[in-house]
Amino acid sequence: MFSFFKKTAPAPASDDAPILLPEGWVTKPASSPPPPPPAPEPQPVVRPAPVAAPVATPVAQQPAAPRPPAPTPAVIAPPPPAPAPEPAAAPRQSWLERLHAGLRKTGSSIAGVFTGTQIDDHLYEELEEALLMADAGVKATQFLLDDLKRRVKDAKASDPQAVRGLLIDALSELLKPLEKGLEVGRYTPTVMMVVGVNGAGKTTSIGKLTRHLAEADQKVLLAAADTFRAAAREQLGVWADRAKVEIISQEGGDPAAVSFDAVNAGRARGADVVIADTAGRLPTQVHLMEELKKIKRVITKAQADAPHEVLLVVDGNTGQNALNQVKAFDEALGLTGLIVTKLDGTAKGGVLAAIARERPVPVYFIGVGEKLEDLETFSAREFARALLE
Repeated sequence: MFSFFKKTAPAPASDDAPILLPEGWVTKPASSPPPPPPAPEPQPVVRPAPVAAPVATPVAQQPAAPRPPAPTPAVIAPPPPAPAPEPAAAPRQSWLERLHAGLRKTGSSIAGVFTGTQIDDHLYEELEEALLMADAGVKATQFLLDDLKRRVKDAKASDPQAVRGLLIDALSELLKPLEKGLEVGRYTPTVMMVVGVNGAGKTTSIGKLTRHLAEADQKVLLAAADTFRAAAREQLGVWADRAKVEIISQEGGDPAAVSFDAVNAGRARGADVVIADTAGRLPTQVHLMEELKKIKRVITKAQADAPHEVLLVVDGNTGQNALNQVKAFDEALGLTGLIVTKLDGTAKGGVLAAIARERPVPVYFIGVGEKLEDLETFSAREFARALLE
């Protein structure tokens, strides 16, 4: 399993495969070493009769002392399999620091509620206002307040800072259903259709995801199906060049036809993943949403079980509007996952709580910047801590 996405594990090695030991690569012995040669039979001692004193046996004829048995060769057992490596601590810690910095505007207003010394109705009223201002939404805010009051009562908490810790637990539990890893390898190729409104960071997110997949030895093919926006094809082409992957594009072509050709090309060329970048749509533009439905139908004609992923890229700065986009695109296309971008500097990061409560579509990735490392997998606990600590 990769830290960034899931992949089928390789088959285990056979019994005759080399074993890695501390001193280097060695192979298992084919058989036990041959036994030592037998000791020579002792010669009989000749004694003349009748002589009282026995005649000394020549030293050369004395029986040879028995040889000690050869030591049994030591069997060096292979070391126990090492646990799966955890993600590198330094890069992940660096990501958490960037996430914490990105959510500072949202978190500071909520954390400021717990600077007092009493747990009373005033504290809960301030917390309710802070959550609503962070675009957590009415339903998620009420759920969190009720859950928090229950936790405070059960824990008999008397310190506002302890209440903040309990709020982290409550928010983590609310966001937990959004945790899910992007899986590739189950289908060949895995076909992804990426949608979203203009300006949400859709093409940039595709480029970052492509780089991560390519660096994990996945053969990726891109489809420039955003044929309406000026320079969209060129922008995707730049990411294709950076990641050294192939791209299917047609200047001014039909987006459904481009997607169809890309899926067929991916199957013919043995691609692991095909990603279709579609044109930005506002969910209120019915005729444009119908175009997305057409693209999805055409992809299914090219590969019966595709698309396997329908990903929506949403701008975290849009707050409750992001929730409306999730609902509209999910109803039209059946979303399988979200990529939430531009969380850095926003005061509306609480929208993930609203999504979790009202339309819990999995959040595969969140982004806090333009760099490749600024797109990372979503963790409910990490997000809650970065928001509230």
